[in-house]
Amino acid sequence: MNLTLRDVRYRLGRFLLTALGLGLLLTTVMAMGGVYRGLVVEALSLVRMSGADLWVVQKDTNGPFAEISRLPDDLYRTVRSVPGVKDAGPVLFQALQLRVGPTPIRVQLVGYRIGSLGGPAAVVAGRPITQSRYEMLIGREARVALGTRIRVGRIVFRVVGLTERIVSSSGDPVAFVSLLDAQEIQFLKANEAVRNDRARLDSQLHSQPALTAIDADTLGPVVQNPHLANAVLVTLQPGADPIRVRQHIERWQYYRALTAAQQEDLLSRSVVERGRQQTLVMRVILLLVTIVIIALIVYTLTLEKTRDIATLKVLGAADRTIAGIILQEALGLGLLGFALGAALISRTYQYFPRRVVVVAFDQYVLLAIVVAICIAGGLLGVWKALRVDPTLALGGGA
Repeated sequence: MNLTLRDVRYRLGRFLLTALGLGLLLTTVMAMGGVYRGLVVEALSLVRMSGADLWVVQKDTNGPFAEISRLPDDLYRTVRSVPGVKDAGPVLFQALQLRVGPTPIRVQLVGYRIGSLGGPAAVVAGRPITQSRYEMLIGREARVALGTRIRVGRIVFRVVGLTERIVSSSGDPVAFVSLLDAQEIQFLKANEAVRNDRARLDSQLHSQPALTAIDADTLGPVVQNPHLANAVLVTLQPGADPIRVRQHIERWQYYRALTAAQQEDLLSRSVVERGRQQTLVMRVILLLVTIVIIALIVYTLTLEKTRDIATLKVLGAADRTIAGIILQEALGLGLLGFALGAALISRTYQYFPRRVVVVAFDQYVLLAIVVAICIAGGLLGVWKALRVDPTLALGGGA
């Protein structure tokens, strides 16, 4: 007598609903693992998209993704002359909220020299930026059509191309413009702001005639310097030692140079570390809940089959046989739930608002955990089954 097959045959609806409930719970566990993987991929997408071997940033800073970093935009010419450097290009980063019609769109703006480092590797629709002013590439995630005109400050951009799967560390789509446009947006003040600064400076000078020129500059400088960048991206010649090139730049140029691996590590620790820890805690909680649910389900099913188990004992079934039957039912529920969960997540992960990356290795690990959970949960049913009095099969016992 196989009690598992009997349950499936005579209680098919309840068995499938139970497996579906477990499947939904395991789908949540898989989704949380995929969300963590997606957070890492999104956080590193800009760094990996650039293809840079080194990031030159302001001295004593950790780069534009961690803190403010400003350096002259023509520094790339000096960096190009360093032995082992193949190419270098300045880039500028800024978070903006654009408005396309009535809908606000949060984007990460990236400014780069046309034809140099910092731009997207590929354009999935439209064409790349070819003019030095007033053209924009934007991610498909922003849902902006080609040819759309977007006003940013005093500039009106025309969307000439679309990119894909390039987002900021917070999941916002990335918009690419020329370095000149990005510098104007970030560093040049509007005419009204300049006029207000001049009026403020004039009032300070009239109220305190003894102010020196340095004091006046401190109070409210009007001169603007837009020729800045947040970092200079560097690619190396084949065979060049990145450590030696980095040391040369830091020693003679007085800037900090980070390798791509250092930049990725910094982003991982500063952007997704807490998210990883929180996701891990939630996954552990869900797995503990799964253990409890499977244990209660198997225990309840064992109580319903008390007389059947007693009959098996009367017929001489060994305790090992009875325990195998209970564990078989627990494993059947768990494996069916896992199969349903895997099928569900594989068909729904692309509809999540943030990227979900489902990795086969994670699924295999979760499958091993589910098997262990089913065995642990089934032990409670085994404990109850081994305590069944065989006289129940004859109508006696309590």
